[in-house]
Amino acid sequence: MAEAIAAEQEREQLNTGTKAVAETHRFDEAALARWMEANVEGYAGPLEVRQFKGGQSNPTYQLITPNRKYVLRRKPPGKLLPSAHAVDREYKVITALGSTGFPVARTFGLCLDDAVIGTWFYVMDMVEGRILWDQTLPQYEPAERRAIFMAQTRTLADLHNTDYEAVGLGDYGKPGNYMGRQVDRWTRQYKASETVEIPEMNRLMEWLPTTVPPQERTSVVHGDYRLDNMIFHPTEPRVIAVLDWELSTLGEPLADFTYFLMNWIEGGLTHVPDLTAHGVPTIEETVAHYCELTGRSGLPDLNWYFAYNTFRLAGIIQGILGRVRDGTASSPHAAAMAPRVLSLAKTSWEYAQKAGARA
Repeated sequence: MAEAIAAEQEREQLNTGTKAVAETHRFDEAALARWMEANVEGYAGPLEVRQFKGGQSNPTYQLITPNRKYVLRRKPPGKLLPSAHAVDREYKVITALGSTGFPVARTFGLCLDDAVIGTWFYVMDMVEGRILWDQTLPQYEPAERRAIFMAQTRTLADLHNTDYEAVGLGDYGKPGNYMGRQVDRWTRQYKASETVEIPEMNRLMEWLPTTVPPQERTSVVHGDYRLDNMIFHPTEPRVIAVLDWELSTLGEPLADFTYFLMNWIEGGLTHVPDLTAHGVPTIEETVAHYCELTGRSGLPDLNWYFAYNTFRLAGIIQGILGRVRDGTASSPHAAAMAPRVLSLAKTSWEYAQKAGARA
């Protein structure tokens, strides 16, 4: 428990606040100020630019003026894959959802002219509030913890209940066979990065694609819905902005919801000995609450989704190990993750067996 808390505290320190703009991410600030003056309602300089800490793949900046703070997200400089770092997609989904009252930052403008700062970018409001890094919420009382978790569930249900076609997102992704495509994607990534043969992963790669649950609903899916990707009101247990829409698309809402539930399966909540006493809703309570909010009678395929999510996580970590193998890993601790892949593979296969898989 102490090690897990220390790891979360270190992650918070590395990712919180701003720093001077990195040399590799600098741009013509005067050109940006001219663009802001012409395109952002109410903008008034002078302008100060800071860069947010953290490992965002799209460099993110704080824009400070005498009367207001803004956030700028841009494509990174350099040669990129055609579909990567699609800040225009982020801008589109945030703007569309904001029109419904869903908690996102207000957008002010999108620039597709590389001549301004070198890459595409968009500007949105700087939302002031709390980002909560430690899933166990050690700084709060049980009643506050429960309210925060209930707010997370309610906000996700609101996203999945949004009429995406009515807000102009009908073309935001492929609506069908989302889980089948996800299983194929992570299978290919795992195979490309494989360093040792794990029997459970082989079984999963055979079983998952043949047992994909039918997709009954389509919604906007966030793709990385977790506690530290949202901003809470400074004093109330209320989400005021959901962040980091880079992985969002149209797809199976249960992919989002069961990824959220991984907090109870593989995340920080596994270190809490008594969830109820701690104030955290159980998985069963959270599922019931989500089903009530989204008009479902239950989630019969939950074990399949748990098998998928742990398989996906194993694939993500194996991708890091593949970069160790190829000499391109950025973290000196990356090689130490190998036992985690084996553990996740075994956990995933256990859930697969609960869902009906046979050895």
